Amino acid sequence: MNLYLRLLGMVLATRRRGRLHLWDTARISFRVLPTDLDVLGHMTNSRYLALMDIGRLDMMRRSGAWAEVKRRRWYAVVAGQTIAYRKSLNPWQRVDLYTRNIGSDHRWNYLEQIFCVGTTVHAHAIVRTRFLRREGGSIDIDEPPAHVALPEHIVRWGEDFVPLKEFDPAVD
Repeated sequence: MNLYLRLLGMVLATRRRGRLHLWDTARISFRVLPTDLDVLGHMTNSRYLALMDIGRLDMMRRSGAWAEVKRRRWYAVVAGQTIAYRKSLNPWQRVDLYTRNIGSDHRWNYLEQIFCVGTTVHAHAIVRTRFLRREGGSIDIDEPPAHVALPEHIVRWGEDFVPLKEFDPAVD
């Protein structure tokens, strides 16, 4: 339930926060709540991913991309992500989540999301997204922006990870 409240809070805050360009860095702030914690008393790994969803939506709404995506009857999906947890987030800590576009290729959009307390990075994620049509099918990116070249480590990450298509578990 608290994620719905956070989502509602983000939507309401979008109206009074500044507009962004799609290539700007968006920032949302929140506190680590008791409902965000795992049994060890720090923010659980699944909560990072849920808050990242809210961060991406904030960026899309503030840049105007959300209205365009809705108008075209598209929707975004996360097709891959990797996250490194550097330091725990503890109850009631104030956290900033930074979201920025890294770039795109003919098929994927790449974003970076960073959880910080002050200037200390607590988690760092790379997210690969894709747009799909409500009627079916995916949206190809006609031309990646010329001014934004994907960093080599992002290109390698996108190429190196090949998800399994089938799995036959050998259970003892």
